[in-house]
Amino acid sequence: MNGNKITFDIQGHVALIGINRPEKRNAFEIDMYVEMAKAFGELNKNPELRCGLLFAEGEHFTGGLDLVQWAAMFSEGKFPPLPEGAVDPFGLDEDNRLCKPMVMALQGICYTVGFELLLACDIRVAASNIRLSQLEVKRGIYAVGGATVRLFQEIGWGNAMRYLLTGDEINAQEAYRLGLIQEITDVGKQFDRAMEIASNISIQAPLAVQATLLSARRAKIKGDKAALESLLVDLIPIVKSEDAKEGVMSFIERRPANFKGR
Repeated sequence: MNGNKITFDIQGHVALIGINRPEKRNAFEIDMYVEMAKAFGELNKNPELRCGLLFAEGEHFTGGLDLVQWAAMFSEGKFPPLPEGAVDPFGLDEDNRLCKPMVMALQGICYTVGFELLLACDIRVAASNIRLSQLEVKRGIYAVGGATVRLFQEIGWGNAMRYLLTGDEINAQEAYRLGLIQEITDVGKQFDRAMEIASNISIQAPLAVQATLLSARRAKIKGDKAALESLLVDLIPIVKSEDAKEGVMSFIERRPANFKGR
């Protein structure tokens, strides 16, 4: 995928997924959506990959969807079809969602599709110059990549409606206050800091990380009761894993654990 508008690289156990159309402010085309879904699918299925890092080349993360392309698709009430093994980057299908953590590094303008990718990611690091906006109402449509469901879960009903219904921008300080981003960096430092976090995740026990993510998502989607009922059931295979034994031995021997994902 390298050299294309969506890039895919591997560093250690981290998959680096990049948006690479800076000359057009990374305007998101249909083929970019498909290529990103394929990259997410590779992260999902490759046992050597334990975490993803989503980022964008250039001054801005993305100016949003290339509406000229997407208008026809939306008029039919559907998203582009994805090949087998691909995973929707918006995570709208809970039965085919990325099962590994995704860290996001963002900078500059991050409109519409970028905002919804943010909401689908797990940890977000932003440069101090970010400008978030879910501005579909200014274009005569509304957000269909998950924002109407996820934004109020993240920041509360009133705060979500404040921005969804106006399309107003959110700066870095306000995004941090609302919890939309977890750290603010100097411009140009966001990728390095996000990589530090992704690398830290990738050295933890993969089965435990994925189970943690699944449990938290289950609570968010199906409610506390469903998540609580699954805690011990989901723990059983993990306790029996090689990684659990390694975790105990590393504690006893006072050394860093070397997890294998088995």
